[in-house]
Amino acid sequence: MLGNFSYKNATKLYFGDDSLKYLNDEFPKYGKNVQLIYGGGSIKKNGIYDQVVEILKANGKNVIEDAGVMPNPTVEKLLEGIKIARENQVDLLLAVGGGSCCDYAKAVSVSVNCDEDPWEKYYIRFEEPSCEIVPVGCILTMAGTGSEMNAGSVITNHEQKLKIGHVFGEEVMPKFSILNPKFTFSLPKRQMVAGIYDIFNHICEQYFSGEDDNTSDYLAEALMKSVVHSSLIAIENPEDYEARSNIMWTATWALNTLIAKGKTTDWMVHMLGQAAGAYTDATHGMTLSAVSLPYYRYIMPYGIKKFVRFATEVWDVCTDGKTDEQVAEEGLAAMENWMKKIGVAMSLSELGATEDMIDGITEATLILEGGYKVLTKDEVREILKKSL
Repeated sequence: MLGNFSYKNATKLYFGDDSLKYLNDEFPKYGKNVQLIYGGGSIKKNGIYDQVVEILKANGKNVIEDAGVMPNPTVEKLLEGIKIARENQVDLLLAVGGGSCCDYAKAVSVSVNCDEDPWEKYYIRFEEPSCEIVPVGCILTMAGTGSEMNAGSVITNHEQKLKIGHVFGEEVMPKFSILNPKFTFSLPKRQMVAGIYDIFNHICEQYFSGEDDNTSDYLAEALMKSVVHSSLIAIENPEDYEARSNIMWTATWALNTLIAKGKTTDWMVHMLGQAAGAYTDATHGMTLSAVSLPYYRYIMPYGIKKFVRFATEVWDVCTDGKTDEQVAEEGLAAMENWMKKIGVAMSLSELGATEDMIDGITEATLILEGGYKVLTKDEVREILKKSL
């Protein structure tokens, strides 16, 4: 039975190769001071920075620079962004980049007017903002996280060796997001495939929960098949517009909260991957790919019906003369073959994790209860060992 829920998504999207022009429709809604958030400077090399600044200035905005957002935004960077926003009394946070820039912008948005330690309030106690929130807009240059149309924000605390995500309420969602698939063309291949796997795993986290046939599962299967199909085209020709646009659009729908409706959802792969990321600072999508198969093979007996469905509906595994366990394993083997084909990390050791980190990563892993099996810390440790 599909569970009870309410649904609202507050983000307005502009999609396509001319979508940047719609900034002219959005900027008049906000005050003069815009904090321009971006990463290491790739947007200056590919020309996106100049295009955005030109539109900002044409709309009479004061541009306040906030560069250097790292792939795993840190508490220190968050405090720096808060300081910039406060000193300049910013009216809009404009993130230009991938999910890290969007996540960081949302963390700044709820923290500018907060009179408490934002790490403790939002990422340790998981409280909601009780202060005024500075609006966020996103211009996406990497497809993967879905951060452009959700209220999630992941921040890393290296001192505490924790990487934690908080999914805020709908008021924290970006007010608008610009999605131009051509802006993703210049991404290095490794970043592209990391994003692709992030998309796929977002869908898996929601799919592998519950036993009933429902619309959310049918949508998830279609999205997974779309990711697989388009990814194989994109790794051969990264500038195939149709493939990259389908990947970008699927990334948004994979995590804009729609397919989670009526589901308990799992998210343990993310908890394992984020804990490993806090120790290795590895690319997010790669930490997910490194732990996925050991985790899914471990929980498969507890959700065998869904794993059989996954094998038959997503990977076209034939069931003739086979046990449910054989069919389910063939599905995971097909998933493994695809992962190797696109070139994601298949082990944590590839990402710099070592045996002596396992106990620390185990302790840093948050245990959630929405999947087919609530893990013990010993089970987490065993899965992590198999992920090495």
